Amino acid sequence: MKSRDFRDQSRHVPLAREGLPYVLAAAFVTLIAAILGHPVLATLFLVATLFTSHFFRDPQRVTTAASDEVVSPADGRIIVIEKIEGTRFLQKPVLKISIFMNVFNVHVNRIPFSGTVRGAWYQAGRFLPADRSRASGENEQNWIWIETDTGTDVVMTQVAGLIARRIVCWPTVGDRVIRGERFGMIRFGSRMDVYAPENSDVLVSLGDHVHGGETVLCRLK
Repeated sequence: MKSRDFRDQSRHVPLAREGLPYVLAAAFVTLIAAILGHPVLATLFLVATLFTSHFFRDPQRVTTAASDEVVSPADGRIIVIEKIEGTRFLQKPVLKISIFMNVFNVHVNRIPFSGTVRGAWYQAGRFLPADRSRASGENEQNWIWIETDTGTDVVMTQVAGLIARRIVCWPTVGDRVIRGERFGMIRFGSRMDVYAPENSDVLVSLGDHVHGGETVLCRLK
């Protein structure tokens, strides 16, 4: 019988399971090219193998945030910090923090705050560059609404980018999630948006580089 625990999908260190087919395929072609005596082709596919392995790396992270702090769900660069009037699942003013992930960042995503998944919503869409403001509204994306143990709402969105074509999210509605644990990934360049209560204390600045599961984005009040 298939396990219903989404964590069974995430126990793949130091390489995310989602990337294994890509790495193995590139390595296989490299080997065949080398055996057949095509050094240039073998070199090209060796580079592709190394790049793919690097992209799908899944390092261990240690979460040391205080109990009221929201950690980054992804590696990347802070490109948006703003207050907006509301968003999906939250019909009230919220703080929005956006993280842009380029192809060299770790793309395994992590839970920003412990709680229970109360809602999930997928939107098919475009594949605009993920660092554009329009990407949050028009690109393919996946939303997760987490209700914390104190009743506070934290929402995060996985947003596909220009060359991203697959959003992976393992938890489903009703799952209990723990801050810092893996919950999915976006393949080949993307963006993460985090929505927290409007009065949260922001602890990052535009342009800051953050690490998923470790860097604190804001503090809840």
